[in-house]
Amino acid sequence: MNLRQLEILRAVIRHRTTVAAADELALSQPAISNALKAMETHAGFALFERVNNRLFPTAEAMALYKESDAIFALHAKLENRVRDLRENRSGHLSIVATPPLAYSIIPPALSDFLRRRRQTRMFFDVRRYEGIIDGVLSRVAELGFALGFSHHPGIAHEVVHRGDMVCVLPPHHALAGRAEISASDLVHTPFIGLERGTQLGEAVRDSFARAGAPFQPTVEVRYCNTACVLAGAGVGAAVVDPFSPRQGGNGGLVVRPFLPKTPALAYMLWSEAEPLSRLAKAFLSEVRQASRVLG
Repeated sequence: MNLRQLEILRAVIRHRTTVAAADELALSQPAISNALKAMETHAGFALFERVNNRLFPTAEAMALYKESDAIFALHAKLENRVRDLRENRSGHLSIVATPPLAYSIIPPALSDFLRRRRQTRMFFDVRRYEGIIDGVLSRVAELGFALGFSHHPGIAHEVVHRGDMVCVLPPHHALAGRAEISASDLVHTPFIGLERGTQLGEAVRDSFARAGAPFQPTVEVRYCNTACVLAGAGVGAAVVDPFSPRQGGNGGLVVRPFLPKTPALAYMLWSEAEPLSRLAKAFLSEVRQASRVLG
């Protein structure tokens, strides 16, 4: 007895007529009747007693009905699994991001993504730029997110957000009243610089060089968020990415455009060695949406 025949048997037991069973299964009434005859012939015993145009299951039919419960429960579970896979609602996805994006674009995208996919499990790590590259190349993470990107063989990329570096100042700073801050403005004031050798650190140094202004930080830090925290505490001004000033605890900062304009591009990275999973593609769509909201 195959699965379709069991499905018909169960429908007839529930409804007690071939007409109602046919309606439920979208089959014709003769098809239901013929299936019952074939099942009884194959089984070698009666499955129903016919009384006044109604079908009453025999003890043997009810035994089959109860035994088949587990089969149809498993079938329903498999159907749900197929639907989840089709709709990208289950599976496992690993991502890594540098701090500015890990604390700005990624959280709202991750929240919306998981709200609709309760069965999905995520691995999310925050790393330096070099760690993002290594993670994607080694397939520890399927997706990486970083500010700034230099071409690396084997890594595909997409710009998800275009912005410019900004100057952050302590409250009541002498330059806070200006509409924009130039590199030259920062020469004779306490200044917090980004670490040499990093993508953003080198970009800021290049901007100072283009402006003909010496780069002379009072304090040098690795992360933009650290620079924002120090600026908020009154240590000095800093030039950082446009995301870090929005993070929690940095609300008291004065934020101004920085000149010369210094691009701060947010990239999504993945390995060219394997195609992206459907789950990864769905998450990229969420990140694109989150970046549009941030502006």
